[in-house]
Amino acid sequence: MPLSYYQPDRQKRDGQHLHADLCIYGATSAGVMAAVEGARRNLSVVLLANTRHVGGLAASGLGYTDFGDFSIIGGLAAEFYRRAGAHYGVEREWRIEPGVAQKLFAGFLREADVEPIPFQYLDTVKVENGRIMSIRMESGLEVRAGHYIDATYEGDLMAKANVPHTVGREGNAKYGELLNGVQVYDQHQFELPVSPYVREGDPGSGLLPGIDPEPLAPLGSGDKRVQAYNFRMCLTRARDRIVFEKPDGYDPLNYELLARYLRGGWSQTFRKFDMIRGGKTDVNNHGAFSSDYIGASHMYPESSYAGRELIFQEHVNHVRGLFWFYCNDPRVPAGLQMEMRRWGLAADEFADSGHWPPQLYVREARRMVSDYVVTEHDCRGYRRADDVVGYGAYGMDSHNCRRVVVDGRVLNEGDVQYGGEPPYPISYRAVVPPRKSVSNLFVPVCVSASHIAFGSIRMEPVFMILAQSCAIAAALCKQRNCDAQDLPYEALKPSLEESAQIISYNPPRMFYPPSELREEMTLA
Repeated sequence: MPLSYYQPDRQKRDGQHLHADLCIYGATSAGVMAAVEGARRNLSVVLLANTRHVGGLAASGLGYTDFGDFSIIGGLAAEFYRRAGAHYGVEREWRIEPGVAQKLFAGFLREADVEPIPFQYLDTVKVENGRIMSIRMESGLEVRAGHYIDATYEGDLMAKANVPHTVGREGNAKYGELLNGVQVYDQHQFELPVSPYVREGDPGSGLLPGIDPEPLAPLGSGDKRVQAYNFRMCLTRARDRIVFEKPDGYDPLNYELLARYLRGGWSQTFRKFDMIRGGKTDVNNHGAFSSDYIGASHMYPESSYAGRELIFQEHVNHVRGLFWFYCNDPRVPAGLQMEMRRWGLAADEFADSGHWPPQLYVREARRMVSDYVVTEHDCRGYRRADDVVGYGAYGMDSHNCRRVVVDGRVLNEGDVQYGGEPPYPISYRAVVPPRKSVSNLFVPVCVSASHIAFGSIRMEPVFMILAQSCAIAAALCKQRNCDAQDLPYEALKPSLEESAQIISYNPPRMFYPPSELREEMTLA
């Protein structure tokens, strides 16, 4: 099957109506855990998925888990990593093959008797008197539920319900931050001068592809740009590996910046070939020019599904072209090219999408703006919410947003990597819409946070944690017949504790896995 984001003709359900206590839109890792928790609490659950693939990015190449401090991972998220450990014969495992993760998520759903409905794309949302009454899919399926959870990476349900939200980077002045807005740092940066022009040193020849002609805005100023997306690639050196194919319309000019950078001596291509189980990798972006398609993601959050499909395919072609370039372009140093040719797609992964990860890494899209906005102040520990539904522990991490010309050389702009602070609590008010908005919706992924704070929150274990807490809250709201915003935290807290959620932080800081998971893994 060809790799695709939008497949509206796969499942028509004209005239079908479903009723449930809880409807979850998005079968990401968050959506799966919300569905499981809802079912365990005897709620009837409908789980709607864009594809047949469940688990989102956690089962789509991001096998080298980002967590910061694993001691804040509790509840179903901790159970997931324990089950992964049982599969590999250790206590817990954080470096999980995508196929194994997919089976684990499917197992959770099977035990909960929840069957996801695939190939569903939200069309309309009916809101009356401040409540979502029903949602209708493009397929014709209509779901009426007491409560809803938007577990998508894009925040589509939230947006169609007219919940206040934003896209892009706030200026530092908005929330009194230091790391938001336009930023230029030396990480994932061109460490050597590289000409941005088609003919080196000649501005009259025009800019190379992917370079923004707009001048660099003042540092710390806001805009509507989002950090770059990519695919987390599962590669292997196994004999049955799938060789990299040349994408349609391949243009070597798209990789001219990289060719010039390699010529200048850059040699860190394999720095983020992180090894996971099964002799496979989770390949992430690294350096000034890599798998991140810098500057190509800004339109994605609020595009139509068809528009997103075009952007999705552009990202596929960027990464395919990148590997084709490394394996075939004569400008690549011989030793580097020889090593790259030893790698290929894993033949036992993603068989239904051409062995390519089906989920684009949407690092950020829409973000809710609610009565509590998590900001840099929370991440640094300057402010601490007291209605805790989960913890964040990763550093504030934004990938680059665009490429610009400064003094005749190309620079990347937007990368921020700031860490070292203790874990911080995430407020219940950050996962429910503001008062005077809809009263029966929860948003555990596109949470209410500033751009830079979301750069810390946006880790798959945290999404799982917040989603489970949202499902617990939904069950309590049904029981107490109250709005999400009116659920007393004193009523929610005991249920969170009973579900083994971590809502207070006492353990010592532990930024690395236990010893049985720390064995050296090399490319050899």
